[in-house]
Amino acid sequence: MSKMMLALTASALLCAISMPALAGEAPPPPPPMSFFITSVGLGNGANLGGLAGADKHCQTLAAAAGSKFTWRAYLSTQGAGAVNARDRIGQGPWYGAKGEKIAMNLAELHGDTLDLARIGNGVMKNRALSEKGEPINGVGSTPNQHDILTGTKPDGTAYTDAADHTCKNWTSTAADGSAQVGHFDRAGGGISWNAVHASRGCSQENLVATGGAGLLYCFATDAK
Repeated sequence: MSKMMLALTASALLCAISMPALAGEAPPPPPPMSFFITSVGLGNGANLGGLAGADKHCQTLAAAAGSKFTWRAYLSTQGAGAVNARDRIGQGPWYGAKGEKIAMNLAELHGDTLDLARIGNGVMKNRALSEKGEPINGVGSTPNQHDILTGTKPDGTAYTDAADHTCKNWTSTAADGSAQVGHFDRAGGGISWNAVHASRGCSQENLVATGGAGLLYCFATDAK
């Protein structure tokens, strides 16, 4: 047998040996969850116990789902020492409970350089899941719970006017207050996931009446 034939035979044998191994390789695991919508609210309207209470709610739900990350709620506050929601959540990237990409960084999340929301990036109904990996009720579901508390402008920054956009910095259930909300399903009033309209009051009943349940966006600050 010629040297060429021997080389070809050896090559064929190597391919035959390696192909089953390659075929049997498991796909890489999905990225760990670093974003979710809370499956439940705290049940006290927009009185979340301030930012600390909201963060604790995110952390508790995430820990129950097995996450080891540090979690914060996507919320802004107003007045002296106002906090921007976008400054609280780390730098990304963020992935949902089933490995679906939400955004690689803050600019992509908020569409800073391009209207990414219109071309399929960011928070959307088909990948904005709870910490349990379950869908949240949106338009067309009963009850509709697509109003997510944020208190923020579309760019993720705090409001600077005199109106109440945060139910007194997430400490009030008063009927005369208001909280800015976004729509995770981007339906019924705009495409913004974080700033669509104000709630009609701050109580649990008020939030339910406008299509919500006091749910929050939660982000892992130390996602990599």
